[in-house]
Amino acid sequence: IVQQALERAQTGRTCLSIAHRLSTIRNSEKIAVVVHGKVSEEGTHDDLIQKDGTYSKLIMAEQRMVNSKQSEGQ
Repeated sequence: IVQQALERAQTGRTCLSIAHRLSTIRNSEKIAVVVHGKVSEEGTHDDLIQKDGTYSKLIMAEQRMVNSKQSEGQ
């Protein structure tokens, strides 16, 4: 519900999002990965996944964490 509200509020606007949950920015037109104060990668979600860099590794780590929590709850 919150994610949908954010997406509606951002429509037609320039928005800078800083996120710890990568699902929050997955649909952004442009994602910039900042490491030690410098942009290390930028592009769409799909572009960054294909680059197999920091963003891709963070996505995989987040997914493992989600899967682990789901396994614990079952």
